[in-house]
Amino acid sequence: MSQIIKAELVVLDENLGSTSPDVIRQLATRVVAAGRATDVEGLYGDAMAREGQAATGLPGGIGIPHCRSSFVTEATLAFARLAPGVDFGAPDGPADLVFLIAAPAEGDADHLTLLTALARSLVKPDFVASLREATSADDVVALVQSAVAPAAEPAATPSAASAPAATAPAATAPAATAPAAAEPAPAAQRHVVAVTACPTGIAHTYMAADSLVAAGDRAGVKVLVETQGSGASTPLAADEIESAEAVIFATDVGVKDRGRFAGKPVVASGVKRAINEPDAMVADALAAAADPDAPRVEGAASGQPRKDVRSGDVSWPVRLRQILLTGVSYMIPFVAAGGLLIALGFLFGGYKINATATDIVANNSLANLPSGGLSQYLGAVLFSLGALAFGFLVPALSGYIAFAIADRPGIAPGFTVGVVATTVGAGFIGGIVGGLLAGFAALWISRLKIPAWGRGLMPVVVIPLGATLIAGGLMFLVLGRPLAAITSGLESWLNGLSGSSVIVLGIVLGLMMAFDMGGPVNKAAYAFATAGLAVDNPASLKVMAAVMAAGMVPPLAMALATAVRPKLFSTAERENGKAAWLLGASFITEGAIPFAAADPLRVIPSIMFGSAFTGAIVMAGGVTLSAPHGGIFVFFAIGHLALFVLALLAGAVVAAVAVVVAKQVGRKPATAQTRTAVTV
Repeated sequence: MSQIIKAELVVLDENLGSTSPDVIRQLATRVVAAGRATDVEGLYGDAMAREGQAATGLPGGIGIPHCRSSFVTEATLAFARLAPGVDFGAPDGPADLVFLIAAPAEGDADHLTLLTALARSLVKPDFVASLREATSADDVVALVQSAVAPAAEPAATPSAASAPAATAPAATAPAATAPAAAEPAPAAQRHVVAVTACPTGIAHTYMAADSLVAAGDRAGVKVLVETQGSGASTPLAADEIESAEAVIFATDVGVKDRGRFAGKPVVASGVKRAINEPDAMVADALAAAADPDAPRVEGAASGQPRKDVRSGDVSWPVRLRQILLTGVSYMIPFVAAGGLLIALGFLFGGYKINATATDIVANNSLANLPSGGLSQYLGAVLFSLGALAFGFLVPALSGYIAFAIADRPGIAPGFTVGVVATTVGAGFIGGIVGGLLAGFAALWISRLKIPAWGRGLMPVVVIPLGATLIAGGLMFLVLGRPLAAITSGLESWLNGLSGSSVIVLGIVLGLMMAFDMGGPVNKAAYAFATAGLAVDNPASLKVMAAVMAAGMVPPLAMALATAVRPKLFSTAERENGKAAWLLGASFITEGAIPFAAADPLRVIPSIMFGSAFTGAIVMAGGVTLSAPHGGIFVFFAIGHLALFVLALLAGAVVAAVAVVVAKQVGRKPATAQTRTAVTV
């Protein structure tokens, strides 16, 4: 296995730009130049996507941008000691030490172990000080190699121990052990357990773990941590969890097998708090252990029933948003796959294939083609596949909402009540309500105190059965018809929109798509469009067209702005603008994130203006779209294609002009600032 860092991947005391995207772009360029990645834009885009999830700056002047990327061929570290420092989002100011940690999408265990070893070294003051004092690139390479792959300890201990044993009198050993046997056993040390996890599972996961362990040592408390990351991890033992006073969840993603900790006092936060404030988290955990009213992990508890269902430090509005977004995120793959297959069905079989697909698939085959020939048959097969996948939309939404509330026991009742919602016509709204009902019913049942002999039946029989009866029964007997009426009313309202009402809806959808570029607001607008998508409902097809067109505007606008007025942008932004053309055309709104991150007050309002403009034109012009994703590449699924393209171009131009004007107001061009880039 080759070295994880080389001298050509080290930059000392240079200016790589004034923003974190500049620095990441320069380091990604060095990784590609070293032959360890295949595409600068691809690696840069993956690293910036990770930056968009959470800042990677750490206290003490450290930045650790990192990602898994299909463009990386070998796990690699690139290091820069910056002069001046650049803001990576740390609470105490800019970073002057930056590591770009690049791992292959399917990284092997050995390399991932080295990467996590580096992350753990960065919480050690001596290692950080040595990096600042290094005088050459070779010194940095040696420091990093010693941290990630320290020399093995001499294997002399066993032989040294055996030599005295061979020469000592036989009576010596009993004499040495007798007093120890007579001493009273020391009191068991207090301990808490913790789980750390971040989206990438390379750096923050392990740095948080080591920070919590060190904080526990300072507090005289043993902290046992389960790292749910990319490297090898040993789950906490059942007796360690059982005897722990409290549990700390320092995670940016869901905790795997959360039910193991049911009933334990809990302190929950994002993973970065465990790095920035580990002492406070340990203190909070000890305080929660002593407080009978403290938040506890949801589920069946061995102790007293808890008095609330709060999840650590997370407020209920935030928790509810997390629950709903979990359902939407699991639903989207069904929507994307099903919708694209339906669109391909129309491409091959024509726009009347939806009326005949079922009969063709049932009665024909490759050896017995329908009258329309092979193209019609393939269209029917593709349409039927898409329709079946699309049929999981509401059950998946409902099932994973319930999963977010009650973990695995909530999945079965959630999916079942989602099917019920579809059966009674309650649709998307019924899926949300049913998922919440199923999840909370499962959670309530899991907290019931039952005899020890019956606990094994709870997750596989009692909870799914009871929650399904409660949620499914309420949906059939009480809520189904009212929710179906609401859904029907919403569809009628959409179908009845005309004139200014249609334009207002397009403006609102456009603003939502551009506001956070892939965040919760963007996802809410996309979910609204895809949930109602139906080939026999023209209003829903218009909404889908408005959402996709508006979502394509931000990257295209920034690409156009960088091409028209390049001097207003840094070198890294100009390079990113080239990639934004393809990202925008593919309906990947996240392609505008690097620009928004570098200059949010000028960029975000401008692209929102352009997206709203496009959304209004699309809705007013009656443009339709029967595919939920794909951008301009699903042109065959777009009704009034020319108007769709016109609206898209108009919005991109409007947004680009707004960005250029905004950047010229009260700001000098990038060439007049210290935005120099290193040539590599």
